[in-house]
Amino acid sequence: MSRIFLSKADVSSIEEQYVLDALRSGWVTPLGPHVDAFEAEIAERVGVAGALALSSGTAALHLALLGLGAKPGAVVVLPSMTFVASANAVLYTGATPVFVDSQTIDGNIEPQLLIDAVDELIAEGQPIAAVMTVDLFGRCAEYAQIEGPLAIRGIPLLEDAAEALGSSLDGKRAGAFGRAAILSFNGNKIMTTSGGGMLLSDDLDLVSRCRYLSTQARQPVPYYEHTEIGYNYRLSNVLAALGRGQLTRLDDMMYRRRRIRQRYQESLGQIEGVRILGHDGGRDDSHDNCWLTSIVLDPKLVVSPADSVIKALNEEGVEARHLWKPLHMQPMFHRARTFLSGSSEQLFRAGLSLPSGSGMTDTQVQRVIKGTSNIVV
Repeated sequence: MSRIFLSKADVSSIEEQYVLDALRSGWVTPLGPHVDAFEAEIAERVGVAGALALSSGTAALHLALLGLGAKPGAVVVLPSMTFVASANAVLYTGATPVFVDSQTIDGNIEPQLLIDAVDELIAEGQPIAAVMTVDLFGRCAEYAQIEGPLAIRGIPLLEDAAEALGSSLDGKRAGAFGRAAILSFNGNKIMTTSGGGMLLSDDLDLVSRCRYLSTQARQPVPYYEHTEIGYNYRLSNVLAALGRGQLTRLDDMMYRRRRIRQRYQESLGQIEGVRILGHDGGRDDSHDNCWLTSIVLDPKLVVSPADSVIKALNEEGVEARHLWKPLHMQPMFHRARTFLSGSSEQLFRAGLSLPSGSGMTDTQVQRVIKGTSNIVV
């Protein structure tokens, strides 16, 4: 029986046509007409003035943080429950990450705890270069409770929307919040360029500065001259072509992932002690992109812990994985400054993500449901 992957890339003949066009054009290196078009199309889709196509979402975070003033001696406040790339980008700038815990309902950063952390750091005289939010598993953070308080305090917001392209909140699309935002097009994201990312902002001066740094900080003279450190971060024309093809299918891929989530909710969500992460509460998930559907198990009601469920599913050829291990629990950050409530650690120990790819068949979805049900009940 074939293995069911967590979020396998969904590529069709449409993408083949775009990539073939790029190959036949001769533009097979970084930059080119597909890169320009991809930037314009993503900017229009998200609703921002400028976009910069890059080699990864991590590269986009790095450049955005540099543009916002992250440097040695400064701190960047960000969620503990996120992929390590969010914090690594902070370290690249020489700044120090400070971690804030999650809200239980969806794993996103807890707004009041975040503002309390910012106020405490300000009172201590700590220079805060930026606050970074992460739209976990494709669900926007609670920006109505975050943007205003940060603006009053003069702290720039950077939105890590790596997992959230296509999502929205209060009529505003993921990637349009804050001073700048980033997207990821890694192979397992809702749409992919194999590897790649995008920096987004209405601040065109910031985009221009990051564009300059992304091409080895080459001076605008008729020979190679450099006055500061630059980076080789630009996206290739071939991969941009792949992304353009994927973008034409984004809505259909999101629709399929939502249907898969609905199937999980109708079956697994009805089991006592099992909840779909982010599905219940004061805000539903109708505007999430449903990149990954995750479940949380109540240890008081479910016999099998998340560890056992993950192990058993993988043994049956169904890829399941833990939620992000909080960064404050990672060995490399064991001395980091933290503001914790215990929520992210609880979610990590009790949660797991299920296969959610838009290319999954109904038969595969049912196989995941049956396998999970047999284990948790």
